Amino acid sequence: MNRFALTAVAVAALATSGCGKKDDTAHDPAANPDIAAGASDTAAPATTPASPGQAFADTAAASDMFEIETSKLAAAKAGSAKVESFAAQMIKAHTDSTAKLKTAAAAASPAITPAPALTPAQQAKLDELSAKSGADFDKAYAAAQVEAHQMTLDALKTYAGSGDVAPLKAFAAELVPIVTAHLNMAKGL
Repeated sequence: MNRFALTAVAVAALATSGCGKKDDTAHDPAANPDIAAGASDTAAPATTPASPGQAFADTAAASDMFEIETSKLAAAKAGSAKVESFAAQMIKAHTDSTAKLKTAAAAASPAITPAPALTPAQQAKLDELSAKSGADFDKAYAAAQVEAHQMTLDALKTYAGSGDVAPLKAFAAELVPIVTAHLNMAKGL
């Protein structure tokens, strides 16, 4: 076989050797720092997926936390008394909501423990609001309140209608008119 033919066969062999083969970079310590650190890519996930009841409780807890934290900012950064007054009402209402949520979650069988953790979007919005003050804050806060209350209202209505944990369904149904009122107030800011 001549040198050209031999080179062509070698190139063809190399080109086809990867066909149908999975990408091995996931198993390469140089390409995957988790493996280099000793983590196994075949290990079970650290946590199991949350049940629908747990997911709802966590969402509701995060919503309350977001409303409280953004409203605390309003106490220091708001430019109008109307926004400050609304924020004070939100702190009280969402503190009460958190207590009701904990009671409903504890009544579930098995009991559920809400885990309040802001979503990345909520944290970004909180950070954005922290950088504003006066009329700029008021405008951004009002928009954030409308958006957050609408999202919460949607989640409450959905869970009240098709939730899988009776105490949490009752909690959601009880909060629908309260959150609707908050949404309407936020739209008026």
